[in-house]
Amino acid sequence: MKMNDEAFVSDTLKRAAGERAAALVTDGMKLGLGSGSTAAHFVAALGERVREGLQVVGVPTSEATREQAEREGIPLTTLDETPELDLTIDGADEIDEDLRLIKGGGGAHLREKIVASASRRMIVIADGSKRVQTLGRFPLPIEVVPFGLRATEIAITKLVESLGLEGELRLRKAADGSTYVTDGGHYILDAHLGRIDKPNVLASTLNNIPGVVEHGLFIGLATGAILATGEGLVELGQV
Repeated sequence: MKMNDEAFVSDTLKRAAGERAAALVTDGMKLGLGSGSTAAHFVAALGERVREGLQVVGVPTSEATREQAEREGIPLTTLDETPELDLTIDGADEIDEDLRLIKGGGGAHLREKIVASASRRMIVIADGSKRVQTLGRFPLPIEVVPFGLRATEIAITKLVESLGLEGELRLRKAADGSTYVTDGGHYILDAHLGRIDKPNVLASTLNNIPGVVEHGLFIGLATGAILATGEGLVELGQV
C-alpha cells in the first residue's frame, strides 16, 4: 500500500469514529469539543446534525476547534457560562486498556483536561494505532511556565529518575524553529520516556513541581473509547 493510500485509509477510519461519536449526542446536550485530527471529524459530523436541527451547545478546547465549530455553525459557550457538561468527545495520542491517556501532541491538553474534568462523560475517539499496552511510546507533554524554565526542567528530571524512568526532556519548538507557545502562553517540555509503568504515580507527582502547569497524562477521565481499526470500530469501556 502506498503512503498516500495509507493516509486515506487512516483518515477514513478517523471519520468513521467521529461520526459514531456524533451519533451519541442527543438534543439539549452541553458538549466539550476536543482538539486534533480525529476530533475534527467529530466536530464536522456534529455540525451536520446541528444544521439538521439538533440543539446543542459546545465548549471548544482549543482556538483551532473554536474556529472550526464556528464555521460549522455549532453554538458555543464557555465553562464560566456553562461549568458542567454532559459529554466531551476528544482524541488521544495514546490509550491503554484502563482508558488512561497521553494527550497534548497538539499542545491543547491543559484546556482539554479542564473541559474533560467538567464533564460527566468523556469518550475518546482515535485510530487503532493509538491503543497500547503501556503508555510512554508517545512523548509525554509537560506544560510549564516560561519563568524558571531550567529549574523546572531539573526538578522534572530528578522526579523522573526517582521513579526509575529514563528519557530526555525536549523543549517543544514551533514549525519556524521558535519556542512553541500554548494557547495559555506556556511552554511544553516533551518527555521521551519510552514507557511509563506507573502512570498514576507520575501524574500525581508531576503536579507537585512548582512551574508545572499541567501534563498530558489523563487518568480516570475517559469513560469510553471508539477506536477505528482496519477491522472496523472497536469500543472500550462505556460508550
